[in-house]
Amino acid sequence: MIPYTVNIKLAARTLTGTLNLQNKTAVDWGWQGLIAQGCHSSILIIDPKTSQTIQVLERHKATVVKVKWSRENYHHSLSSPYSLRLASADAAGKIIVWDVVSGMAHCEIQEHTKPIQDMDWLWAQDASRDLLLAVHPPNYIVLWNGDTGTKLWKKSYAENILSFSFDPFEPSNLALLTSEGIVFITDFSHSKPPGSGGKKVYIASPHSSPAHNKPAAAQPTGAKKALNKVKVLITNEKPTAEAVTLNDCLQLSYLPSKRNHMLLLYPREILILDLELSQTVGVVAIERSGVPFIQVIPCAQRDALYCLHENGCITLRVCRSTTPSPNETVIDPEQNVQELVYDLRSQCDAIRVTKTVRPYRVVICPVNENSAALVVSDGRVMLWELKAHANLPTVHLLSSGLPPLYSPVNFCGTPLHQNQKCIPDLSLNTMIGHSLISGVDSPRPVAGQQEIHMKFLLTGLLSGLPLPPFSLRMCPPLTTKNINHYQPLLAVGTSNGSVLVYNLTSGLLHKELSVHSCEVRGIEWVSLTSFLSFATSVPNNLGLVRNELQHVDLRTGRCFAFRGERGNDEPAIEMIKVSHLKQYLVVVFRDKPLELWDVRTGTLLREMAKNFPTVTALEWSPSHNLKSLKKKQLAAREAMARQTTLADAEQSSVESSVISLLQDAESKSEMSQGISAREHFVFTDTDGQVYHITVEGNTVKDGARIPPDGSMGSIACIAWKGDTLVLGDVDGNLNFWDLKARLSRAVPTHRGWVKKIRFAPGKGNQKLLVMYTDGAEVWDTKEVQMVSSIRVGRNVNYRILDIDWCTSDKVVLASDDGCVRVLEMAMKSASYRMDEQDLTDPVWCPYLLLPRAALTLKAFLLLQPWSDTFTMDITHVDYKEKDEIKGLIQEQLNSLSKYEKPHSLFFIRLFGDESDLQFWTVAAHYIQSFAQSCQPNRSVPEGQTPAEGPQSSHLDICHDILCENSFFQRFQLERVRLQEVKRSSYEHTKKCADQLLLLGQTDRAVQLLLETSADNSSYYCDSLKACLVTTITSSGPSQSTIKLVATNMIANGKLAEGVQLLCLIDKAADACRYLQTYGEWNRAAWLAKVRLSPAESSDVLKRWAEHLCSPQVNQKSKAILVLLSLGCFHKVGEMLHSMRYFDRTALFIEACLKYGSSLTTASPHKLIGAAFVDYAKLLRSIGLKQGAVLWASRAGEAGKELLDELSQKESMGLEPSPSEEEVDNSLGNVE
Repeated sequence: MIPYTVNIKLAARTLTGTLNLQNKTAVDWGWQGLIAQGCHSSILIIDPKTSQTIQVLERHKATVVKVKWSRENYHHSLSSPYSLRLASADAAGKIIVWDVVSGMAHCEIQEHTKPIQDMDWLWAQDASRDLLLAVHPPNYIVLWNGDTGTKLWKKSYAENILSFSFDPFEPSNLALLTSEGIVFITDFSHSKPPGSGGKKVYIASPHSSPAHNKPAAAQPTGAKKALNKVKVLITNEKPTAEAVTLNDCLQLSYLPSKRNHMLLLYPREILILDLELSQTVGVVAIERSGVPFIQVIPCAQRDALYCLHENGCITLRVCRSTTPSPNETVIDPEQNVQELVYDLRSQCDAIRVTKTVRPYRVVICPVNENSAALVVSDGRVMLWELKAHANLPTVHLLSSGLPPLYSPVNFCGTPLHQNQKCIPDLSLNTMIGHSLISGVDSPRPVAGQQEIHMKFLLTGLLSGLPLPPFSLRMCPPLTTKNINHYQPLLAVGTSNGSVLVYNLTSGLLHKELSVHSCEVRGIEWVSLTSFLSFATSVPNNLGLVRNELQHVDLRTGRCFAFRGERGNDEPAIEMIKVSHLKQYLVVVFRDKPLELWDVRTGTLLREMAKNFPTVTALEWSPSHNLKSLKKKQLAAREAMARQTTLADAEQSSVESSVISLLQDAESKSEMSQGISAREHFVFTDTDGQVYHITVEGNTVKDGARIPPDGSMGSIACIAWKGDTLVLGDVDGNLNFWDLKARLSRAVPTHRGWVKKIRFAPGKGNQKLLVMYTDGAEVWDTKEVQMVSSIRVGRNVNYRILDIDWCTSDKVVLASDDGCVRVLEMAMKSASYRMDEQDLTDPVWCPYLLLPRAALTLKAFLLLQPWSDTFTMDITHVDYKEKDEIKGLIQEQLNSLSKYEKPHSLFFIRLFGDESDLQFWTVAAHYIQSFAQSCQPNRSVPEGQTPAEGPQSSHLDICHDILCENSFFQRFQLERVRLQEVKRSSYEHTKKCADQLLLLGQTDRAVQLLLETSADNSSYYCDSLKACLVTTITSSGPSQSTIKLVATNMIANGKLAEGVQLLCLIDKAADACRYLQTYGEWNRAAWLAKVRLSPAESSDVLKRWAEHLCSPQVNQKSKAILVLLSLGCFHKVGEMLHSMRYFDRTALFIEACLKYGSSLTTASPHKLIGAAFVDYAKLLRSIGLKQGAVLWASRAGEAGKELLDELSQKESMGLEPSPSEEEVDNSLGNVE
């Protein structure tokens, strides 16, 4: 085989179109900052910041129904690098875990063949970060190892499972939404399947409750009033058949902003449940005329909900604070709390909903929670960003009647300036201050807080291809002449009459032109910037149509009808063919002789006679006489030059007339355009006879005729390149003619009708692309053998509609799943390496870098103490690494260039590093608050929370047990008060009374106990309890008796009752110890925070932290956060160091020293030295030598040895690259 040249490098890619209904739920926005979306059987990876598709994954045979990015909730190092991992599940029950950067499948999982209902990665990643839970229909949940594809366990349930939700505060809790109700699992673990069948609760549909059956006249204020009466919606008994017709609950999710709360979504309302009481504490209802919900996403940073409505409108609802606003006067504090109210704060524009255009799903950015992406069924992805604007106090929206929203007092511990113009739109919690709680927060805004309003801005839009069918044509190939201004443009004709022109280097839409009024049947380019396209209308009852043939200039967008007035009521155009020199055009009709046009002048050269044979296939010959014409032209030019130089008067008048004609012709158009070269075309008639016709200027000559080949059926298409002519027929035979050797060879392919054949571009490249009804093949015409094949049902599940070559080694296929695929010649999948392709806008995604480079980039951004100025240019830094890696890192930095010198938490958000973000948010808060409390020279013993000044803010309640005690206490009281208002049965009242006793609210508890009705079996018990509570005295004997009774109760299995008695006599510390002994660790921590003094509660929580570190629990990351909240910074430093999180340790100690939070122990220097040296070694191993020198020098004695090593190497002038072993040692991650 003669080698041929590849003329232009294009990435294989897929241009996607409309979605399948089953793709509805297949979209996810990961911590990595990218959106994954299923489109038929492919998965698109979208970068929301620049709105471009940066990868398409193809391996699924069936429709993709779910996609999920893996979580980033672990510490990243060389052994556990930043990587893009995605799990996708399809309608045939297959799950694939992808390495997205390379486009390769990491592992494949198959259990059953039904569509996967739901799946998610486990968020607690201390034990393993590869675990994936999936719901296999009808009723199995299976835990998989997503790294190896092994099944860890499988469990079946009685009902069909629709979806599930993990509790974001407690990894052992899981809720399943089933066809009949909800199943709560409390013993979920990765090591074994849940033991019990879970606790089943049934949902009574809100509409079957008696409140809805009242006559309409009785409810003057509409839906809201009625819903307030729907106290309980959750029952443990199965509802009667009439009561529940259908479980129309669309979705169930735990609230990530508050522990033990869950939301249920119905088409017209959202219910907020408090799981401790299993009852509704809040309702968001839509008025009768409102648009129903499709989906809701609860936020973690603030108690807010993003709701998607059926008209494609996204609304943001924020929970109203319980603190009354300054202008409200509270008459009775008890009346203050009625239920949780979610106020509508912002909404985006709706879309036009039609039969084919519907909103499918919305996803929000998990890192910042301030941007949302809406997926529409026609393949569009709309990217909305939430922006906050400071309200002028005068413009307060009194009309809306909503209490004002305020910006936060401080961001990550640093107070915001008094007159800060712009509120940092970094994330949801930097835009909205946290929900205030009465009794803790002053109702008036603190100085420096601004009143804000929010609005959605459309910041990006990706649109897909319209519905198939398509016709494709690639622009003329790259040559040495057009190399400077060549763009690889692909024209796609669509069924609605428009032509889309895509630039295949970037895969982006270059132009969309509305050219025709009916389906585009074919396109032919006449230059690099203009093309002809034709469309035919639906035939009338005589079989005649309206033909449209348009000439389109891409640069200006100008279209004109190429055939002028012709085209109404005539037979349909079958095909158009432009000659090789783009001089002539043949238009072939169904039942009418062909027309021959001059493309350059737009004139009709010849309309063939009535008796002209019917054309079945036609092709222009690549041979022409342009070269000999040019030679003649050149000779004439020389003669012309001679004439002017010699000024020969005797020149014959004839020659001068020829020359003047030539001058005219040349001035008309440069080079070849003025002269008409001779070109040929061949066509076949219905009998298979081949005709040869020559066109020159406006003369048309009939040439030789070749009789039909007996082995061929009716010829359907012809292709001609060089000396090879190929014919294809309706029976699937290919006939290869070698014109030079005068040989022909017929090859039966047994694939049925040959629809189209096309030669590849490029000199000497004799590859041929053949399209059949059931697929396509690539042939090598020199060897006459097949190179590759693609067949519907065998290796793909889509039908091919059109084909073309886009470069000499890549083909482009249009398929009936609405996609256009650019594939290698082997026509295998279209996934490609992400780092190999040309993007128009640089993408910020450190996950695309090599693991080592990503860590370098992070270290470079988080710490630049070696230079006083903050720089975004890594090229100046003494960084020993290959230049291309340095270049890649610099590219990432350039894509960030729009930011000023930022806060380091900003970078952690950019990396989407979940565990870093959690750690630093809590650390920044407590380092600062402990530092503040130490400043006025009053020491706070370790473990005691500093007193809160008016300016200091508390951690928001989404951090749950990590919040300050006083704040946590008030929140719990608020919650019980709400439960009390909402209680509707004796069980609820009893639970409320128990909670109040634990919280020390004895008077309210007694009131509730005395409410028990006399016919209740617990009446006597409760009355006695009420007496006991009121008469408790602190006399010794009664205390000891109660303590004895309590311990006996606990010993005999009545733990809750015993704990209550201990709390009554202020022995809550003992109660906590008993709870911990019996394994109720969470309950003990809760009780310690609400009842004990700081020192005592600190002891309880320290014991809990130790328990969390034990190997059987293995939640060290949680333990570290608990210790942070107690101010045990030295212990935190030690633990981080022992876990080999060297970068985090060094930066944490640095922060403590900077803010003057003492590391109170006997030998802080030992830890500081060790940590700084290890960090210096880490920096050296990833190539940041300047940083290594700096940290080694700060480590004091411990760093001397390393400093010497570094300076020695420098003096020798070599920096050996670190050995593998050295890197592993410095970064080994202790699991």
